[in-house]
Amino acid sequence: MTGVSGTGAWPGVDALDAASVVVGDLADAPTGVTGLPFTVLLPDRGPWGDRTGHAAAVLTGLPTELGPHGWKLADRPGGDLARARAFVREDVDAVAVGAHGYAGPLVVPVLGPLSLAASVYLARGDRVLADTGAVRDLTESLAAGVAEHLAALRVAVPGAEPTVLLHEPLLAPVVAGVLPTFSGYAALRAVPGPVAAERIGAVAAGARQGGATAVVVHGGGSWASLPAIRHAGVDGLALAVAGFDERAWERVAEAVEGGLTLWAQLPPQASSQCAGPDVVGQADVLLRPWRAVGLPAAGLRDVVVLAGDQGGTPDDARAGLAGVVKAATIVAERAED
Repeated sequence: MTGVSGTGAWPGVDALDAASVVVGDLADAPTGVTGLPFTVLLPDRGPWGDRTGHAAAVLTGLPTELGPHGWKLADRPGGDLARARAFVREDVDAVAVGAHGYAGPLVVPVLGPLSLAASVYLARGDRVLADTGAVRDLTESLAAGVAEHLAALRVAVPGAEPTVLLHEPLLAPVVAGVLPTFSGYAALRAVPGPVAAERIGAVAAGARQGGATAVVVHGGGSWASLPAIRHAGVDGLALAVAGFDERAWERVAEAVEGGLTLWAQLPPQASSQCAGPDVVGQADVLLRPWRAVGLPAAGLRDVVVLAGDQGGTPDDARAGLAGVVKAATIVAERAED
């Protein structure tokens, strides 16, 4: 049955309200669609609550702190890390209340090891990505931390069946070797695809040890991340598919035919004063190329339709999520054609 979920970020600073809305609205998805509630990230709380801050808080045995350019490795835990960890605990407590009595899938977004290594700096130096040993240590720490985080969520929501959504928006430039160094005058050395796949696979293994029923890697908006994802030993791939050309969709089709589940992030709905929100147009971002590359309609039953990170106000976010649920209903109907 076609699924529908979100990528994680939500506006506002009220964790309980956000968790209650997301779990409530997706648990009540219409017939023919499986709602997959997700744990939310609240970047409006500052760098301690965004995707990088959340991942820094989840790390075990590898303290971090905020520096002039963002999060960096630290010699010992400090106030920044304590604040980020407090937000993680607050979010888990919010899910425990918002999902009280819920049993079913729960999507847990976490920043993946390569994008985290490209976003966090060494204590004294460039990005962690510049140091092979530091990347390995960060990966091991993240794998253990994700396992602990999932264990806490499973205590908070005993009926949850967690799926980890590893966000790797920087995977393609990491593998291509085009990320700039701290100085900006050169590029960091490329991480070979097999090594990137190994790092992602290590975190996926940690997630499964923590009770994850599946691991999906979100490669952002670049299909160039597909080879590393396909060799990482994960269960699915997520991509922001708007604007993909035929070549990109052919690569997506190869991955799907190879056994990976597609989580397709759709763009926000277009709208006009006369016709209102264009739900059909939003669904067609997935449906038209799916048919064009020869994928079977029945395969749409296995697709998960994703709402992107939600901005604006909490009411705007709720409306955007409701729109994607309607688009998922259209996708589900086409699966029966």
